[in-house]
Amino acid sequence: MKQDMIIILDLGSAQNTVLAREIRALGVYSEIHPHDITAETLKTMENVKGILLNGGENRIVDGQAITIRPELYSLGLPMLSIDYPQSKCNQQLTALPDRETLKKFLFEDCKADANWNMKNFIEDQVELIRRQVGERKVLLALSGGVDSSVVAAMLIKAIGQQLVCVHVNHGLMRKNESESVIRVFRDQLHANLIYVDAVERFLGKLEHVDDPEQKRKVIGSEFIRVFEEEAHKLEGIDFLGQGTIYPDIIESGTKTAKMVKSHHNVGGLPEDLKFELVEPLKQLFKDEVRACGIELGLPHDMVYRQPFPGPGLGVRCLGAITRDRLEAVRESDAILREEFAKAGLDKKVWQYFTVVPDFKSVGMKNNARVFEYMVIIRAINTIDAMTASIEKVDWDVLEKVTTRILAEVANVNRVCYDMSPKPPATIEFE
Repeated sequence: MKQDMIIILDLGSAQNTVLAREIRALGVYSEIHPHDITAETLKTMENVKGILLNGGENRIVDGQAITIRPELYSLGLPMLSIDYPQSKCNQQLTALPDRETLKKFLFEDCKADANWNMKNFIEDQVELIRRQVGERKVLLALSGGVDSSVVAAMLIKAIGQQLVCVHVNHGLMRKNESESVIRVFRDQLHANLIYVDAVERFLGKLEHVDDPEQKRKVIGSEFIRVFEEEAHKLEGIDFLGQGTIYPDIIESGTKTAKMVKSHHNVGGLPEDLKFELVEPLKQLFKDEVRACGIELGLPHDMVYRQPFPGPGLGVRCLGAITRDRLEAVRESDAILREEFAKAGLDKKVWQYFTVVPDFKSVGMKNNARVFEYMVIIRAINTIDAMTASIEKVDWDVLEKVTTRILAEVANVNRVCYDMSPKPPATIEFE
């Protein structure tokens, strides 16, 4: 079923995503587009029922108020103009419009149907994927993260064995994550999965590399090389599947909004791979991606896994990566996640993890002096990851986590809790 669509034109508002999500919550699909979109472009979009002109604090550019192209008024589509007052621009959804005004516009003026849901979305995407791919093959880098896992499940549903998944184990994943990917996708979903054990290769390249940015570059570039090598071994691959989601596109900026971060494809894969992209999640916000994964039958713990940096545990093993500290990060992180789940904090805390610095402290074990590493626990809450507050974890939970880490994790004699909000600290240490 083709979903009806409301177009939001960005005329300088910082609240475009809030409005888009509010419309979707009412059951109508919405997309954000630049203010100077042409009538010709709009005509190519299916089932457009109305247009929202969303103004705000960035509406004045070079002394002139930006507006839409005059020909858009002749399309015969219902329009509603919104201007968010400067003083209210940080609220969730201001009274311009209020929810009732928005509902009237959607369902009475635009006569839109409330048919935006995951079941219909998946049906539409499966049809579009089959139409785009035909009998050809799609290659997907399957990290095991939320986005790549949901894309894989979607593509498996659409084209089955025409999808080739490549999972690269770089040795910087959390405990049992590669095993989970294999269990779910190869054993349960019967995916065409290539597993690449590149642990020694990555750790060898990272030896003595202590600068955080250099570590990220080494991990990123080496992943590209491994993936490219696997791609060149295959024949008949015309498409590259990607887990691009809607915030990736929005954060790349519009003509009236500053770029938050550039949108790039699978760590910057070389152009000479010459694949056509398949991006079935590019219309979804993160919570919608998770809902899509559940609808597709993926395990809850995979769909709701913790946010995880691209370089993995490489940026939580601070300084130059050593195998003993990397293992300490992996094991302590597993303990933290297990105990937080038992305490119900996995559903309350946005992100929690452990890090191990590259220095030691003195301690006592078995009546003897030891010189070992410390584990630092970080648990934070945030809405947009731009700011973050510290979770006030119950003392009994922290004590249990600490006791287990000190008893079960080798080369560790001290556990600390990070009390630093963002700002001035960042979420990750590196």
